[in-house]
Amino acid sequence: MSNIYTCTLNLAIDLFIETDTLIPAVVNRTKDDDIQANGKGVNVSLVLKMLGINSTAMGFKAGFTGQYIDDFLKGKSIATDFIDVPGLTRINVFTQVNQTKEEYKLVNKGPEIPAESTIEFLTQIEQLKAGDYLSVSGSLPRGVSPTILIEIAKRCYQQKVFLIIDSSYLEVLDCLTYQPYLLKPNEEELAAWFGVTINTKTEYLYYGRKLIELGAQNVLLSLGGEGAYFFSQNQILYGNSPKGKVVNTACAGDTLLGTFFAGLLKKDDLAATLKKGLAAGSSTAFRKGITDFSDVWDLEKQITVHTVTDQSKMEAK
Repeated sequence: MSNIYTCTLNLAIDLFIETDTLIPAVVNRTKDDDIQANGKGVNVSLVLKMLGINSTAMGFKAGFTGQYIDDFLKGKSIATDFIDVPGLTRINVFTQVNQTKEEYKLVNKGPEIPAESTIEFLTQIEQLKAGDYLSVSGSLPRGVSPTILIEIAKRCYQQKVFLIIDSSYLEVLDCLTYQPYLLKPNEEELAAWFGVTINTKTEYLYYGRKLIELGAQNVLLSLGGEGAYFFSQNQILYGNSPKGKVVNTACAGDTLLGTFFAGLLKKDDLAATLKKGLAAGSSTAFRKGITDFSDVWDLEKQITVHTVTDQSKMEAK
């Protein structure tokens, strides 16, 4: 039986704030606030759990803030295998200003990871078994080079572990030699990887296909409010995003990935999986925290998934 692992190398506690105004040099009283254990891989584990799939969360945790995340996940019956490092796991602040309809995202650096802890982490990866799944998400902490993604990809390839990557570093392209199971870029990351500006659907299709040609087995390209594409060797799908009031976009992509990943694990129909992923990601964007899936069915009604038959034409599936 396959084991599922999620990896967040730079864990975070996220503080969400809602305020009517944000004025400098005065005391701004908030309307609401919420504290959440976070980190992109943590979010994937939380979504998988809600969809009936167990996983083990991996990465580095530091101090009482890191322990809070560990305790929170265990309280949700999610297994953890974090490596303790010096310092404090970071706290990020996301502020929604109602008067201006603006969202401010303040993201901190987090602790510096000792070299021996990085070696310990790679040793953990070497213990995974053939047929296991590892989902690596998010930014890297100080002291960890982006080349660690290549080291992870190499080990997963050698051990026949299915690797999912959701990270923005250019080194992701160097991972494609090792045929990762799934990549989840957004439009900005896709453009940055190839050093281009992408403005049209034809260009999205060209560079999405390019990732497949370079070695990725599957690609989930998220376009925010414009929907998402799915690419594989055999097909390309596109689905639109539903309409709604955006409250916070911080965890929407993680929800999309976690929901889509769950569908792949369950071997559900791909079109239905993409539709559910888009609905769940939007549900998260329309609230302060991760979706509870209560409104996902209704949001799915706004979504149409199409098979893309060439670079410019789509037909309803």
